[in-house]
Amino acid sequence: MKKFNIIIAVFLMMMVSGQETFKYGVTGNFHKGSIVGVHDVSKGAYGGSLGIFAQWSLVENDVYDSAWLYIMPQIEYSMQGEIAKAEEDKFGIQEFDHDYVAMQVYLRYFFHQGNMKRDVYLFAGPRIEYLVREKRKVDPAYDLAYFKYNLDNKLNKFGYGVSFGVGLKLSLKMEAFIRYDQGFSKVYPNNNNNFTYNRLLAVGLNYYLNENWW
Repeated sequence: MKKFNIIIAVFLMMMVSGQETFKYGVTGNFHKGSIVGVHDVSKGAYGGSLGIFAQWSLVENDVYDSAWLYIMPQIEYSMQGEIAKAEEDKFGIQEFDHDYVAMQVYLRYFFHQGNMKRDVYLFAGPRIEYLVREKRKVDPAYDLAYFKYNLDNKLNKFGYGVSFGVGLKLSLKMEAFIRYDQGFSKVYPNNNNNFTYNRLLAVGLNYYLNENWW
């Protein structure tokens, strides 16, 4: 709670500052994710995310849109999970669909020289996620055969980790990025054999809906 209060206070200070810029928009990505250390041979699962973001600059703008350091919180709906195949082909493909509402707070750094901002930027920040949907397509015989190893009968609804990547500014309103998310919390809390965490690699776009000058 203390950390969230600090974040809110920072946001309020930035919003009342006449030297800052504020923007908002929509973001989406296509990704491949998996759950580490639990289901035999992981094939990964393809999915997508869709969300909204806001952005404030943390340094002064000498000329329009010249700031090179920003904070960017975003909220997204993310389709994740895993597809796995047991070593014995008789069980077929096992599907584990996990949908999350997730939030990241990114620090974004644009390469620059003086007040000349380049088009390439780096971003990184903490990520939290909450499970809102689960769908499991598993042969019952698979669960019987692998229960002692997988121990996946219980799911953590809340998770946390880190998200980071690199992006490219395509125009005033659009950016492309590559992003990697690494979980630090267990997806399956009853599994004592391995540290079962989420991970994904994504490519996506940010689209700005406004160009307000504050």
